[in-house]
Amino acid sequence: MATRSDRTVLLVILGLSAATLFAQDAPVTPAPKVQAAAPATAPSASDADALAKATQNPVASLISVPIQNNSNFAVGPYNRTQDILNIQPIIPARISENWMLISRIIQPIVWQPYAAEATGGEYGIGDMSPTFFLSPAKPGKIIWGVGPAMVFPTATSTTLGQGKLSFGPSVVALIQPGH
Repeated sequence: MATRSDRTVLLVILGLSAATLFAQDAPVTPAPKVQAAAPATAPSASDADALAKATQNPVASLISVPIQNNSNFAVGPYNRTQDILNIQPIIPARISENWMLISRIIQPIVWQPYAAEATGGEYGIGDMSPTFFLSPAKPGKIIWGVGPAMVFPTATSTTLGQGKLSFGPSVVALIQPGH
């Protein structure tokens, strides 16, 4: 019989691998023949600016895996410290010439101290929160995306998650200077 921990690990693996099913390979084209190697050029400042803007755009066509650590101090009467490490892969996939599907998953790894005790606590995986955005492949002045947001009860302990399946809407809109 599968334990709750086994089911949680299976759900996390399935959730993360499902996001990769949208991956697309670029068409293979033969490389042009070159007589002599051209000297390498350093990336320009505009390339660096474009990359910086893309990393700040939640619906950009850029695969990234941000990792965010949150420490919460003075938890409970014994001033314990809670720690949450969020792994947040963002995977865009072009689903047509005009549309992108952006998958954003938040998977927390949690240290939850027992608030009413001086020592001890729970360590493990928290509830997984995938969000999907449908966004124009070539956005205009306003960059936007809409889609579902979910919470799956994948926590390895009842202390580390809600124990509920949740669904709701998600909307993002932003304007970047110079876009």
